[in-house]
Amino acid sequence: MRGLGAAVAVLAMGLSNPTAAEQDAARPTHPYVGMWVSDDGRVRHELLPNGRYDEARGRRESAYRGRYEVTGNHIEYWDDTGFTADGDFVDADTLHHGGMVLRRRVQPSRAPSPP
Repeated sequence: MRGLGAAVAVLAMGLSNPTAAEQDAARPTHPYVGMWVSDDGRVRHELLPNGRYDEARGRRESAYRGRYEVTGNHIEYWDDTGFTADGDFVDADTLHHGGMVLRRRVQPSRAPSPP
């Protein structure tokens, strides 16, 4: 049984450590990954590094999900239900999408813990 436990531990380590190819595939090829939010906070649009997006509307989390591609400052969306949309990044922190203006939400940096 001791060998089985060691084998399970090795397998678990392998599953939790992505390969270099998996890490490269998860790296975005554009600077727009992150959370984009309408000024009223109603629309929250997260561009994930793997080419997927997750959009919340009001209290409805994950209202829309799908894939996206960025070419230059233009973004194309393909919703999992078949709906398509597009948008343009007018600057590094502003996305015009579907008649809305979304702004990049910058995550506050965490202060280091006191020693």
